[in-house]
Order: sequence, then C-alpha cells, then structure tokens
Amino acid sequence: MEGYILEACVDSVESAVAAAKGGATRLELCANLIIGGTTPSPCLFKEIRKHTDIKIHVLIRPRFGDFCYTDEEFLIIKEEVKMFRELGADGAVVGILRPDGTLNKEQLEELMEEAGDMSMTLHRAFDVCVDPYEAMEEAIELGFDTILTSGQKNVCSQGTELLRELVEKSAGRIRIQAGSGVDAAVIREIYPLTNATAYHMSGKVTLDSSMDYRKEGVNMGPPSIGKYEIWRTEEAKICRARQVLEEL
Repeated sequence: MEGYILEACVDSVESAVAAAKGGATRLELCANLIIGGTTPSPCLFKEIRKHTDIKIHVLIRPRFGDFCYTDEEFLIIKEEVKMFRELGADGAVVGILRPDGTLNKEQLEELMEEAGDMSMTLHRAFDVCVDPYEAMEEAIELGFDTILTSGQKNVCSQGTELLRELVEKSAGRIRIQAGSGVDAAVIREIYPLTNATAYHMSGKVTLDSSMDYRKEGVNMGPPSIGKYEIWRTEEAKICRARQVLEEL
C-alpha cells in the first residue's frame, strides 16, 4: 500500500521511542491512555522530541468522559492548542459536541483558527455523534485533515460497513483513519472491506511494576485498574502492523 499512515497512540517516552523504532509514521501523544487519553504535559512532549523526530499529533482532551464542555473547559482546550502549536507539534487531535450529539462547529472553528498550519484530526467524539455523514461533511467544511473513527462501534472490526461508506463518501476530501482494536491482523482483515489507508493503534503490552513492596488494600484509582500494571507500546507489534501495510 502506498501513502499509508500508521499512527501509534503513546503516553510515555518509552512507548514513543518503541513506536518510532517499530516503524510508526507518526505519534498521537496523550496522557492516561488507560482511560482513553487526556491532554499530555508539555514536558512530556518536549522530552519525546529529544528522542525522535517522528511527527507528533497531540490529543487535546481536558478530562475523561463526554465531549460536551463547559466554557471554562473550552478555554483550556483552546489555550492548549495554542501552546502545543508554539511548542512545535505537527498536529492536534480534538473534538467537541453539543448536547444534541452534533459537532459544536462554532467552537471547533475557533480551534481550527488557533491551530494555524497544524494538521487537525477530529477524534472519536465522532463515534458518539448522532449523524456520522453530516459530521463528516461538517469536518471537511471546517478544514479537518483526518477523522479518527471505529465506525461508531467499540472496535473498528465491528464498524467496517460505516468505515467503508465514509471512505467512499469522503472521496479523498478527508482521510478516514481506523482506530480501536487495531493490530496487524485487524489491518489485514479490514482493509479489503473498507479501503482505509490510515490506522491508529497503541500496540500496548502490560508490564509488571518494578515495585517489590506492594501495599494491599489501598486503591489509587478505580479498583478495576491495577496500580502495579504499566501499559507500554511494544516495538514488535508496530513493526508487524507496518509490514502488513507494506504488503497490501
């Protein structure tokens, strides 16, 4: 396949380096990947930039949960787009919805203006909007370069019908990037069904903490999240995905 994108979603320097070595074409940098990602710190961005020159798109999401934001949250989002533009990020990944499930075009237009010449991706807020076809046309009108989507399903392998329709209807006006549950096998499976040329994956493995002493009975978050587990991108998983893309 020519002109493909393999984006690795990372939340640490170690994962970023592994993704770059594995052959990712760009990074989506976030914090707190375990809860779907939030805005990373500028220090993390700057440290990763020291270790690799791979393109970095930064997720701008102030909190876990829905994508309908207060005025104060929107001001934070806008300032963070500006901050990462000034830091030299290649792109930003954003999404804002109205209470009725449509894109908040007015606020997104302000973010597009703040972004300047950065590449802009509409993130998976798209997957919980009321009308994906209308949202795609609005994203094109706003000037987005990419829509990250699972086809409005939990994983992209379940959303192939919508992904195919979006690729067809977009007709090259915007890139449809498949995400959620992506690995080498999934790319091989869904490419013939969707014709998507852009993929988003974490390539994560769960590592055991280096802590020898482990205090039991004290949770530092929801009990379902193991406090002695660390998510990291595995170079080999990214490498296998890239090999599939080059073979297709």
